[in-house]
Amino acid sequence: MEKLDFTFYPVNKIRKRSREFLALAKRRRSVRTFSEYPVPIEIIENCIAAAGYAPSGANRQPWHFVAVSQPEIKRHIRQAAEDVEQSFYNDRAGEAWLKALKPLATDAQKPFLEEAPWLIAVFAERFHIQTNTETEKNYYVSESVGIATGILVTALNYCGLATLTYTPSPMKFLSKILKRPGNEKPFLLLVTGYPAEKTLVPKIGKKDLNEILTVIA
Repeated sequence: MEKLDFTFYPVNKIRKRSREFLALAKRRRSVRTFSEYPVPIEIIENCIAAAGYAPSGANRQPWHFVAVSQPEIKRHIRQAAEDVEQSFYNDRAGEAWLKALKPLATDAQKPFLEEAPWLIAVFAERFHIQTNTETEKNYYVSESVGIATGILVTALNYCGLATLTYTPSPMKFLSKILKRPGNEKPFLLLVTGYPAEKTLVPKIGKKDLNEILTVIA
């Protein structure tokens, strides 16, 4: 055990910080048009390092992040993703699903996978490989990786970068292209960088606080 490193703020300062963070969170939007303006690797590394401090089941930290900026690899990812998306939009997506997606103006074409300076593939480690014959179980893997991904999105947003959480289905192509081991499963592809000039986003809203919060005091 070690002593907790914790800063105690007075309530008025906590209240102020909560309002400031809420204002920042309100500006977060999913972006599908990116500028090719470069983002230094240090920024990506710092944000991923912050995600690595997320809580996890039994502190197993069952995540791995692959940051990709190499144009050829991004091209391969786009081609594989668009193949999957064509199948989804043409065959697998039902009418209700397509109707739900319509306000977002999405289709099978994903140019942002090449335009954005960085793609961050998030992998969930289902179990840890200790040796060639021994494995170690990880706990609450999806929950843990989801929390870490949320911190990563928030960190990138805090730094002033735009993001898109992208989840083509299935995502097995990411494991193959990025040469990840069999104990890891693709969880999400996070696209990040500066938004393109004059980027437009869907005019959609969020639920009011009273719709998502029940207070029992």
